[in-house]
Amino acid sequence: MNVYINKVSKYLPNEPVGNEDMEDYLGMVGDKPSKARRIVLRKNGIKQRYYALDKEGHATHTNVQMAANAIRGLLDDSLSLDDIDLLACGTASPEQLVPSHGVMVHGDLGGKRNTEVVSFAGSCCAGIDALKYAYMSVRCGFANNAVASASERISVWMQASYFQKESELMMQLEEQPMLAFEKEFLRWMLSDGAYAVLLQGHPNERGLSLRIDWIDITSFANTKETCMYVGGEKDKDGDFKGWASFPQEEWLSKSLFAVKQDTRLLGENIVKLGVDYLLQLSEKYHFVPDDVDWFLPHLSSMFFKEKILEESKERGFFIPEEKWFVNLPEVGNIASASAFAMIEELMGSGKLKVGQKVLVMVPESARFSYSYCMMTVC
Repeated sequence: MNVYINKVSKYLPNEPVGNEDMEDYLGMVGDKPSKARRIVLRKNGIKQRYYALDKEGHATHTNVQMAANAIRGLLDDSLSLDDIDLLACGTASPEQLVPSHGVMVHGDLGGKRNTEVVSFAGSCCAGIDALKYAYMSVRCGFANNAVASASERISVWMQASYFQKESELMMQLEEQPMLAFEKEFLRWMLSDGAYAVLLQGHPNERGLSLRIDWIDITSFANTKETCMYVGGEKDKDGDFKGWASFPQEEWLSKSLFAVKQDTRLLGENIVKLGVDYLLQLSEKYHFVPDDVDWFLPHLSSMFFKEKILEESKERGFFIPEEKWFVNLPEVGNIASASAFAMIEELMGSGKLKVGQKVLVMVPESARFSYSYCMMTVC
């Protein structure tokens, strides 16, 4: 059975936040403007993003609420809440350990019908993980339809309060109250929002659909150490320890729950491994660059655009820039929801034509996982 994306919905909280206003929402560590912010923003190319925060730093929405709102955006006369056979939810920023993010979203949605719910937590691939489960369920006949969501409220991890204790200790030691770059880097990269897609075993009667041809996911964690992390710390040897291995008083003094990135590992691996995997998939599924009409790469930063173009050209699998569709500068880096954000905007752009091939790429730097998805416009 073929499976089609027939609807996409989004929920972006509040008004867009420009680069100069970010610290109004996230706060200043040590009551001083960040020294790294302008450097990071100059390279990442993001012009605006969305935060589920007000200027006092208070939450305006939860991750669960945004995901539920995005799912409600799929509902109409042809699809009610009680018509949904399966709900698959992905996020990199769950707001509790138990219950799972997915069942919390289901609880917020309400409705009269109980249904299958599955959750995926991790990093940027979590949204595609949810999409693949939903796709397989419909294709295997286990569900007549399925909804996959991807949502993030990462801003809470980037607020100044998460770094304040560490900053105070640094100042007591008469050091410069500037956080290590690995802790500042992602503070100016990530943002909030939610998207949802409806999958069915038939295309739309009116309007375009995207037929999912295949979804392929892999991990390089067997050979690569942790690169991006929350809720733990790496030692000088690169070994990672989770928060449960630290005494409670160090949870704040070491900023364990801030989002951190080993930028050295990122630069060495993220583009190369992504192209390695793309070359494997081109042989597995028998496609060449000319077969791709639209390329939707999830970029954490526009800095990587030229790197991907250079690496793919050198390796003989070059997809020219005119085939790229990226909306990072306008919506920000929404982690697991970024791929859905590109799909949603492209489907509504008027640029798609029946028969075109759309290739989605999602790299995940946490411990170097990658997702690719090929779709055909119907």
